[in-house]
Amino acid sequence: MFLEMLKLALRAVRRNLLRSFLTVLGVVIGVSAVIAMVTIGNGTAEQVRSEIARLGTDVLFVRPGQRAPGAPAEAAKGFSERDIAALRNQVPGLRAVAPQNVSTVTVVAEGENRRTTVIGTNDDFLAAQDWTIANGRDFSSAAAGGSGDTACILGETVRQELFGENDPVGKNVRVGNVSCAVIGTLREKGESSMGRDQDDIVLMPISAFQRRVGGDSYIESILLAARDGVSTGQVEADVNALLRQRRNIQPGRASDFEVNDMTEIANAVTGTKSHLTGMLAAVAAVSLLVGGIGIMNIMLVSVTERTREIGLRLTVGALERHVLLQFIVEAVVLSLLGGLAGVIIGLGVAYAAVQYLAVPFVVAPTMILGAFAFSALIGIIFGYFPARRAARMNPIEALRYE
Repeated sequence: MFLEMLKLALRAVRRNLLRSFLTVLGVVIGVSAVIAMVTIGNGTAEQVRSEIARLGTDVLFVRPGQRAPGAPAEAAKGFSERDIAALRNQVPGLRAVAPQNVSTVTVVAEGENRRTTVIGTNDDFLAAQDWTIANGRDFSSAAAGGSGDTACILGETVRQELFGENDPVGKNVRVGNVSCAVIGTLREKGESSMGRDQDDIVLMPISAFQRRVGGDSYIESILLAARDGVSTGQVEADVNALLRQRRNIQPGRASDFEVNDMTEIANAVTGTKSHLTGMLAAVAAVSLLVGGIGIMNIMLVSVTERTREIGLRLTVGALERHVLLQFIVEAVVLSLLGGLAGVIIGLGVAYAAVQYLAVPFVVAPTMILGAFAFSALIGIIFGYFPARRAARMNPIEALRYE
């Protein structure tokens, strides 16, 4: 009997294809929106996790925060070279301690110019970021060779833009108003998970950056890398304790700096993605609700159109539950067809989007199954009232209906 009801439901859908499509349009839009956004979100999160894994899970960032409550509202002061030395000497779990000051500056060489990111740092930056010198020397070797603190190292993008295929090592570039000797170039890394060109940078010694580019003596942030086998949690605790002591923060007062590891950053990205997905799911739920109301309306029209048919079925022996089940099955079939169309459209949109964004195409099977289950639930909920109305018809009155 169920198979017969299924055939009748498909026949009813086929008899009014355009009306059936318009009926389930809300379900199609809702399901496709959820599938597309969840798939794109999963791909983005996977790309971020891959990027973080490539940077290393042993990396930590230290940044100034806001002053404690009750203190002046300006941002907390940065760090000093003494802080860098203290971290290097007193935190045994660290293998790299790199200061970071960042500015966007125009770099000029051989008649070409490019606005790029200039980072004031030291050689530990290369170790912490797993970056190698493609050609030339690092800052320590340059200092030993007498190049002084005006040395700089070019990222691959900057090298290509300013020098083309020529070797820039030994030549000078102008970084803002500062003449800088190129001592090396970095090996190419490509784009990050967020689409940023990692090779569009110039590295300078932190002392030269502070005096000639940044104009202050503070260090904006510190990049740390833990030794192999050392817990980043333990390193984070040691760094917190040392910096609180050096910045004279009393027990019970909030720190005026932040220490974050890559795991925390990954969790923050994943949490943000979950919140956005939840918000989009709520919006899509409104569309599904509209689709459910459309299904209920069209089923009420169908019951009215088929009144004589219902009366005939009841007259020849069909029970109320058979008629009830028949119309519920029709509503569920309509909703499931809308869900199927929504899944196909959603996956198609997601595939096109991830190709454009250059992130992995990560399909969540549970989300697809959930979309079908929710579509069926919409059909049952909104199809019950029309089906109940049909099942409770008086056979004699139904047969006399014109």
